Amino acid sequence: MAGPGRRIRTLPTELNKVCPDEGDSYPVYPKSYYDLDVVTNLRRSNSAFSKSKRRAHFTPSTSEKENLSSWIPENIRKKECVYFVESSQMSDSGKVACECGYLREQHLEEAIKPTMFQGKEWDPRRHIQEVPTDAFGDISFTGLGQKVGKYVRVSNSTPPRVIYQLMTQHWGLDIPNLLISVTGGAKNFNMKLRLKNIFRRGLVKVAQTTGAWIITGGSHAGVMKQVGEAVRDFSMSSNFKGEIVTIGIATWGTVYNRSSLICPMGSFPAEYVMDEETQGNLSCLDNNHSHFILVDDGTHGKYGVEIPLRTRLEKFISEQTKVKGGVAIKIPIVCVVLEGGPGTLDTIYNAITNGTPCVIVEGSGRVADVIAQVANLPSPKISISLIQRKLITFFKDGYEQFTESKIVEWTKKIQDIVRNRQLLTIFREGKDGQQDVDVAILQAMLKASRYRDHFGHENWDHQLKLAVAWNRVDIARSEIFTDDHEWKPSDLHPMMAAALIGNKPDFVKLFLEQGVRLKEFVTWDTLIYLYENTASSSVFHGKLQKVLLEEKECSAFSKVPKIQLHHVSQVLRELLGDFTQQLYPKPKNTERHRLSIAVPHIKLNVQGVSLRSLYKRSAGRVTFTMDPVRDLLIWAVVQSRKELADIIWAQSQDCIAAALACSKMLKELSKEENDTDSTEEMLALAEEYEYRAIGVFTECYRKDEERAQKLLIRVSDAWGKTTCLQLALEAKNMNFVSHGGIQAFLTKVWWGKLSVDNGMCRVIVCMLFFPLLYTGLITFREKRLQPMTCLNRFRAFFTAPVVIFHLNILSYFTFLCLFAYVLMIDFQSTPSWREYIIYFWLFSLVCEETRQLFYDPDGFGLLKMMSLYLNDFWNKLDVCGILIFIAGLACRWIPASLYPGRIILSLAFIIFCLRLMHIFTISKTLGPKIIIVKRMMKDVFFFLFLLAVWVVSFGVAKQAILIHNEKRVDWIFRGVVYHSYLTIFGQIPSYIDGVNFNLDQCSPNGTDPYKPKCPEYNGQPVFPEWLTIILLCLYLLFTNILLLNLLIAMFNYTFQQVQEHTDQIWKFQRHDLIEEYHGRPPAPPPFILLNHLQLFVKRVFLRKPATRHKQLKEKLEKNEEAALLSWEMYMKENYLQIQQCQWKQNSEQKIQDIADRVDKLAEMLDHDQVKRTGLVEQKLGYLEEQSFQFAKALRWVVQSLSNSGFGAEEDAPIIVPSKAPEIKESSGDDVPESFHTLYHVSARNLMYPSSSAVRFPVPDEKVPWEIEFEIYNPPFYSAEQQENATPEFLRDSLENLSRINFNSMDGDVNRQSFHGTYLVEDGLPLNPMGRTGLRGQGILRFFGPNHALHPVVTRWRRNMDGSIYRKSLKKMLEVLVVKFPFSDHWALPGGSLEPGEALPQKLKRVLRREFWPQFQKLLNQGTEIYKGYVDDPRNTDNAWIETVAINVHFEDQNDVEMKRMNSFLQGCDLEVTARWQVVDKRVPLYTNHKELLQKASVLLGAYY
Repeated sequence: MAGPGRRIRTLPTELNKVCPDEGDSYPVYPKSYYDLDVVTNLRRSNSAFSKSKRRAHFTPSTSEKENLSSWIPENIRKKECVYFVESSQMSDSGKVACECGYLREQHLEEAIKPTMFQGKEWDPRRHIQEVPTDAFGDISFTGLGQKVGKYVRVSNSTPPRVIYQLMTQHWGLDIPNLLISVTGGAKNFNMKLRLKNIFRRGLVKVAQTTGAWIITGGSHAGVMKQVGEAVRDFSMSSNFKGEIVTIGIATWGTVYNRSSLICPMGSFPAEYVMDEETQGNLSCLDNNHSHFILVDDGTHGKYGVEIPLRTRLEKFISEQTKVKGGVAIKIPIVCVVLEGGPGTLDTIYNAITNGTPCVIVEGSGRVADVIAQVANLPSPKISISLIQRKLITFFKDGYEQFTESKIVEWTKKIQDIVRNRQLLTIFREGKDGQQDVDVAILQAMLKASRYRDHFGHENWDHQLKLAVAWNRVDIARSEIFTDDHEWKPSDLHPMMAAALIGNKPDFVKLFLEQGVRLKEFVTWDTLIYLYENTASSSVFHGKLQKVLLEEKECSAFSKVPKIQLHHVSQVLRELLGDFTQQLYPKPKNTERHRLSIAVPHIKLNVQGVSLRSLYKRSAGRVTFTMDPVRDLLIWAVVQSRKELADIIWAQSQDCIAAALACSKMLKELSKEENDTDSTEEMLALAEEYEYRAIGVFTECYRKDEERAQKLLIRVSDAWGKTTCLQLALEAKNMNFVSHGGIQAFLTKVWWGKLSVDNGMCRVIVCMLFFPLLYTGLITFREKRLQPMTCLNRFRAFFTAPVVIFHLNILSYFTFLCLFAYVLMIDFQSTPSWREYIIYFWLFSLVCEETRQLFYDPDGFGLLKMMSLYLNDFWNKLDVCGILIFIAGLACRWIPASLYPGRIILSLAFIIFCLRLMHIFTISKTLGPKIIIVKRMMKDVFFFLFLLAVWVVSFGVAKQAILIHNEKRVDWIFRGVVYHSYLTIFGQIPSYIDGVNFNLDQCSPNGTDPYKPKCPEYNGQPVFPEWLTIILLCLYLLFTNILLLNLLIAMFNYTFQQVQEHTDQIWKFQRHDLIEEYHGRPPAPPPFILLNHLQLFVKRVFLRKPATRHKQLKEKLEKNEEAALLSWEMYMKENYLQIQQCQWKQNSEQKIQDIADRVDKLAEMLDHDQVKRTGLVEQKLGYLEEQSFQFAKALRWVVQSLSNSGFGAEEDAPIIVPSKAPEIKESSGDDVPESFHTLYHVSARNLMYPSSSAVRFPVPDEKVPWEIEFEIYNPPFYSAEQQENATPEFLRDSLENLSRINFNSMDGDVNRQSFHGTYLVEDGLPLNPMGRTGLRGQGILRFFGPNHALHPVVTRWRRNMDGSIYRKSLKKMLEVLVVKFPFSDHWALPGGSLEPGEALPQKLKRVLRREFWPQFQKLLNQGTEIYKGYVDDPRNTDNAWIETVAINVHFEDQNDVEMKRMNSFLQGCDLEVTARWQVVDKRVPLYTNHKELLQKASVLLGAYY
């Protein structure tokens, strides 16, 4: 015997431990998956599989294998027989088997002769024990590819939470959004090809789109095989990267070749062979499933063992909470049925009983078709005879197995199934609006949710949660946003946030269509919440975390601070550029700003945060301007969520600036993105937004040039007080800047107040001879300047940038000429007057550069201005030239360094000459060429690295071979670098080959400083000439041919690259020059010093700040700005419409539209054919029914005529009857009229509550006692009386049955019925409403009627102002409801009456004792709304509940008695919850209580 903890000798392939029995009691499971870490019975693993990422296809590492090998045996068991008892039945192989089904040799030696169990019968409860499992790991199907799944052998008593932990933490499965339980025929069956394809496509589609788990039986047969093939076909034909989770839950004892799965330490993997030919009565596992749970009860060959565990596991999973995309929902479950037999019917019945929606696929056969055929019939029409006919039709040969009692049972179950229509969905091929199974499955879930009882709006909210979690906007449009419910925009705010976080653009678009206003949705807290939930893999998230860490270090915080919008603003300023101001200013106080928008409270927990808290009313007002569209657009763009950004951008008002800002941010983010694909996507999206800005600006420019140009220079407060033009320049959007409208604007700025039609020659002539300004030679744009007003025309001409530019060119050329003259001709030891003029001129240039450095109209600060100044190449060149000139000037004033000073000044002259190239950028011809030169200089710089390798390598080798111990550094440098470099251009040293060697050209000992040292020579060269020549040839080959041609190719590539975009590059570069001379003082150097003196007086003495000219940056008035933005938004709508039209006119799109129409037409034709076929079948069935009725009528006519003497009966014509039923047919005409109003349904539930008793099935037509029911044989059940029961709660017993006086007052017990005298048969009273399927007392206290009292306490629902709330023109009620411990339902405050008591005990638990008499008075004054039988699941044939319902209504909201009652509520039992609830048909009360509530509503004329 093996006791607990004792090791048993095992078979070579097994390793077992006998563990103590765990008992049959169920533990209290954690409510959520996140509570699993508090379960003390489980040893948590450190496996890497505990991550939520799916890793089913990856081979586990060694440490992961070790964790699994230790965790699974400690927490998961198997079952095995420990007592061999020879069975009367032989095994399939003809050998002796045990009662458990296993052979003798498959038992342990201790089990064959156990001394403990000798002489006892085999009992599975005692003789099967649990031991650690020995089969788990990876499973690989031999010869079927590289796919590897997971499997585990578990005991049928394993807690579902353990299996769930295994799947989610150790197998690495993501928590599902939906659970699809597929059930049906376990044997292979035939389906129509079209229906099979529809089922496969729809099932996989719903699993893929919703992230569902599919659970089946796991074997390679029947419906399980269909599911596996559907997953296989999808995997082979789709680009879907993930894996569809398909979990097979099968019986271990029926798995063929299961011995290959046994390995005590786990198999990684186990090689499994599928062999359907030799499997016999067993089943092979399906190779297309991803995970297997093999349920073991210690027996062999017994099917159905897994069903209870599968049911418990599915229920447990459905009670877990999944948080995804900002939505927290309980995991919904749906049952999909194909074909099937008796076991499938039980599965459907249990699913419907547990509230699980079912989808029945009509046309798949057997049970599915039987239910589908009667699903639309009312319950009274579903008779025993009808079900019998359907069984004959759909089961055919298998109908012989159905006995009369079995048919009755099927009728009862099918009636109960069809009665719950809200949980039943029939998928019919070709049905309108239900073309795919996936739609049917999701519609079933929503329909079940719609009819499920909820408080208030929770029902619709739950449906919307499901749709958002599934990301099925089509279902939301068709099933949720209908006329049945009016959605307030504020009700959609939590779902809007969830859709944004989950990146579900279709839902965002839908919510905007439903009236969500972004101004009300976007609050301070909402933005913070959105940024807290940015994708952790995004670059923006990393930059934001970096800002938080820097603040932590600076502030010495112990924890990283929470994200605030000023943190976000810091990152955004880095992306947009320092020329912008903070988008979200840091609050001065510690209080958080909120938008004062009142939004109703909606319960929705998201990742530990309640979204309702984001929409509370705020007492304070926000002090800063918030643009909600901008805020959401930024949030979407920084995460590269293109679809979301497109939708939000379409809502924006300042759309050009928004598009350019998005382009700028994306380009900056792409620089830090490591993933190449993501970088390309960002750059592509940035380019797309640039073209959007171009498109909108083009529409604006076509409509109104002046207003369009005003958009370019308008200061945008929403984007950091910058302009569209500045954003485009910073983002280097050359396509935008090169737009004709922008270039026209720049040209307009370039010419100032002059007309652009003036020729350049006329401008130069007027520059030289300014009196010509008054001759009309020059025209002006502004009409007021056309008259001959001297000062205005003079000022307008000489302040034009074009004139300033040419004056500066003339000045600069003069400066260079004078500088060259001084250097070459007039450079004396004592400076001449010309040289002093040069110094003065240079001083004016230095002053101008200083002005540019300190010119800060935007308030950036000195450091930023220095950074911007030095970022410009030409400014760097200016600084370099000035510094060199100053260094030369310093040397020039020292007599000893006069000559070095002249040299340095000569170098400065070179730099000043190079500065001339910047002047030529205004030229369309020379400008691009200068850009080409600049880029080629970069090419040369990188080319020199390659060239230096060859020059140095050849020079060192040459020097070492030819010259011995040269110690002069200058000649070493000449020999290594200089001579090698000259060799490239053909100046080959004469001594390298020894032929042209001349001793007069060198110094033998290296003593002559002007001659190189001679090579080693003894009458003839000593060095190897052949080697030096070879090295020279190779050197020339690689440098002259390879490297120089490479340089030419690089130059050619650069030239072509720039040449292709010459126009764009020139137009983009042109802006810098125009902006420079637009803000430059009008006088040229050196006269510019006068302007500098004027500016110095203004800034220093008059304290006037620097201002930017309105032509490049203009702040508009609010009204003007609003009108301009409205016009821009209108133009944007035109642009989007044009884009939509162009997209539709695209050839590829036309072809796609035609293809879609052809497919749709073909599908319509197919469905039409299906409909026609169905219509023909329906008509044939109707004709058949009419023929039967006609034959029946003729039979009655013949019989009547023969009875009346008209002809003999034997002369009557023979009328062929229809197929006779095998049991008595009870047509609807034979049923009493009173039956059609069914009095009890709940009282006939097959499972009796709080017991294991099962009722005899009673179909609807057999309920009345008057209807004959020969096979009716209900079980007898009376709950045993507890020994410690107090006397006042004693119950009736069978012993005192003879002493009970029915239909009268029996002492204090009222045994009279409100329905009159009831029958008493064999000493037991009969239920006046008919059969229930169970005899006895049940769990009720008394035989016969058990009286109860149910007060219905109501008041009117009030608005905030005290007026009565109305709906559909009817007043709405509120009712007092209570909830007792361990109950899932709310109830009316009443219950069973104790003998002699006036108030129920449950009511006394709600009210304090001192209020009982007063409440009794209220009941006496109330209105009786019902007195009679209650349809209760506790009722039996001999005991039932009757109640009196009294309505106590408080008309006045200030009623004193109501206030007193409210104060005395919940006085005795603190575990009881009481509340006032709005009356609605969805209130989650017991069914019979809702009927009473409806009667009270009708009485008061209220809404229900």
